Amino acid sequence: MSKPRRWEPDILGEEFDQLTLDLPGGKVATLVRYTPSDTPPDPPASGPTADVLYVHGWSDYFFQTELARYWAGQGARFFAVDLHNYGRSLRPGEEPGYVQDLRDYDADVGAALEAMGQDAADARPLILLGHSTGGLTLALWAQRHPGRAAALILNSPWLEFQATELARRVISPLVSLEAQHHPRRPLPPVDPGIYTRTVSAAFGGEWQYDTEWRPVRGFPVTVAFLHAVFSAQATVAAGLQLQLPVLVLLSDNSYLHPRWSEDAARSDVVLDVNVVAHRSLSLGSTVNVDRIPNAMHDVFLSAPAVRAQAYNAITRWGSGYLRALPHFGKARPPEG
Repeated sequence: MSKPRRWEPDILGEEFDQLTLDLPGGKVATLVRYTPSDTPPDPPASGPTADVLYVHGWSDYFFQTELARYWAGQGARFFAVDLHNYGRSLRPGEEPGYVQDLRDYDADVGAALEAMGQDAADARPLILLGHSTGGLTLALWAQRHPGRAAALILNSPWLEFQATELARRVISPLVSLEAQHHPRRPLPPVDPGIYTRTVSAAFGGEWQYDTEWRPVRGFPVTVAFLHAVFSAQATVAAGLQLQLPVLVLLSDNSYLHPRWSEDAARSDVVLDVNVVAHRSLSLGSTVNVDRIPNAMHDVFLSAPAVRAQAYNAITRWGSGYLRALPHFGKARPPEG
């Protein structure tokens, strides 16, 4: 019988810890928690009044420390999970990001919530926060688990194919057939590294991170992964009818070109934000779409002034919908 896992210091330094989560089939996920130095690791019920769980996107992992500090400033406990085959959870010999169905991540989310104490009768209200593919994953998770989350916040969620719904519907049968026979076949690379150039400190951006876990041109995209995404997007297009408040944060502009331009640092270089904004209305009856001028694909990796607008957008929205946090919005957003 294996010993229970314990919280250990995380690579992000003081105030961050990580916990390995054992999953079926020998896989693992990794839960990261942020504990400000002036609070105990397990605060009493009179402390934080909500829990936030963040899920990263494709070819990514959690390193957004400023985001954690924002939520702590709003009175919440902040957690993030590196899904299996990603980041802290990636083990030697595993295919980075490989998945055949986004529902496979239910085990990761479930294990994270259990470790957070969300299975307890007196659990704090849960706020789900997902970026890109993580946003798509959490939207569908919320549909399959009604009543578990109090709110859903999506940061540039990959809700629809960049080339529109019609293109997805035309391509999807071919992708599905190929996934049945050659699921691990890599697709031709389409990422020229423009997004990395806008983000990474090594290329003039602001952020430092592990390029083994977030490669310059991303992980190879397999047929199985694309099929999983297309299937999930089709479910969203049919309407999720979520019965919880949803906030979608998007840039006001896309730059979907193969050559570098300074406009890339002020745009979403991954998604067609107008297509995603339209598809967001399929999520449920209470959906707010906030377009952040000059934001990048990960809104919280944008320029300091831009992401300050994003934090303010959450604060405004949360003052109405996040009633679980009675003091929400009184804390100052993190300084860039």
